[in-house]
Amino acid sequence: MIDFLSNIKVRDVMTKNVITVDSEEGVVEAFEKMLKYKISSLPVVNEKNEVVGIITTTDIGYNLIKDKYTLETKVGDVMTKNVITIKESANLLEAIKKMNLEDKKEIINQLPVVDENNKLVGIISDGDIIRIISKIV
Repeated sequence: MIDFLSNIKVRDVMTKNVITVDSEEGVVEAFEKMLKYKISSLPVVNEKNEVVGIITTTDIGYNLIKDKYTLETKVGDVMTKNVITIKESANLLEAIKKMNLEDKKEIINQLPVVDENNKLVGIISDGDIIRIISKIV
């Protein structure tokens, strides 16, 4: 299994048409986008298509419960700024290791995929990896 995962590149499994937002977009509009496309996160990109953040339904829900924003709140106000990304040339084993944050006891469900110039080229999810693994078990 380890050899199998090491031989598959992230670029071969990732979703290429990524729905994104910019930091000036409203949180409400970002949440509507997530609902429309049935996704749980949105990479936040700048004008150069570089990943500057990520926002998730969990982020929005948590901040809504805590009453931390208004209808005027921007994505940049609540996004996670220290985004873990992965290169498109990496393999699935590397992606799995990055998704498993052992020190924080959390799992990252989606990793933005970047090229050698750190431009967003895709996103890989735990579901993408499970689909590949299910083909060999």
